[in-house]
Amino acid sequence: MSLNLMEIPQQKPLHPNLSVPRDGWGRPLIVPEGGGKPKGHTRTTTFIDCIEDKSSLVDWKTRNVLVGMTKRPGLADKARKLDPEDAADKKKLNALVEQAEDAAGANDKSRKGTYLHDLSEYVDRGDPLPKTISAADLDDMAAYMMATSVLKVVAIEQFVVVPELSVGGTFDRLSFYEGPGPDGKPISGNFITDTKTGSVEYGKLKMASQLAVYSRGKLYDHKRFPVDADDKKAVAAWKKQDFTAEQAAQAYSPLPPVNQEWGIIVHLPAGTGVCNLYWADLSIGWALANLALTIRKARSTKGALKPFVSHTATSGVETSTDV
Repeated sequence: MSLNLMEIPQQKPLHPNLSVPRDGWGRPLIVPEGGGKPKGHTRTTTFIDCIEDKSSLVDWKTRNVLVGMTKRPGLADKARKLDPEDAADKKKLNALVEQAEDAAGANDKSRKGTYLHDLSEYVDRGDPLPKTISAADLDDMAAYMMATSVLKVVAIEQFVVVPELSVGGTFDRLSFYEGPGPDGKPISGNFITDTKTGSVEYGKLKMASQLAVYSRGKLYDHKRFPVDADDKKAVAAWKKQDFTAEQAAQAYSPLPPVNQEWGIIVHLPAGTGVCNLYWADLSIGWALANLALTIRKARSTKGALKPFVSHTATSGVETSTDV
């Protein structure tokens, strides 16, 4: 007897994904501090993107698409048949762009950065590194260990929410440091610490803003409201639930005392065997975060353009042009 696979009921995963649930735009869904239905919060990095000049990034992505198309000419053949004004074709074209970028190696650095972040977690937890680690990665981790030896890790990858900004995100580390500060004078306390594996030549303001937002955050325990983040139906039903203020309050807790004037960037450029620390000015960063909030609110401003209405004296006919 043949077996029809379509007749076999699909089993749910034995281990549901209990990470922070997200909406269709990838935003973390957070139960508000005062209770109510889960609400989409902007990711920290996305929130502060509006303060950054992306012209160099756009040029870089465009070059990668061109290079990717030369390496995979079949992508151009597929694109030639699609209409960039058609909604369905737009999605297909976007997918082809991603494939072209991948063919050009645009995502290699991102994947490598994620891998180094994973390895740094082994180091900070005091666990042995994987036996399969390459010599270059071992050099990077040795440099990381030396540079961060002055820091004592207090917490690793904690999710925080900043209610006044409607922002949520995960910081890399909360680290204790005692020694000379950015001005050479003694300083001590807990500092938000973030590891960057790419260039720090650009995006300095964004980095300072990112750490400033994290330093003002409240720890949020999303497991107080468990739902399988991979089960779309379960998430859809969960989103409709109304949680009480008492239930919500149990999910929020303050960060340990943390310096809100300075943060620390750990710069670990992949494959160099070099790691350097930088102070990030969080006063500048927080001012920019508030500027980002103003810009985002301004984007919803209406009435900047109005229809042009003219009156023709001879005919008495009014004409208008909608824009």
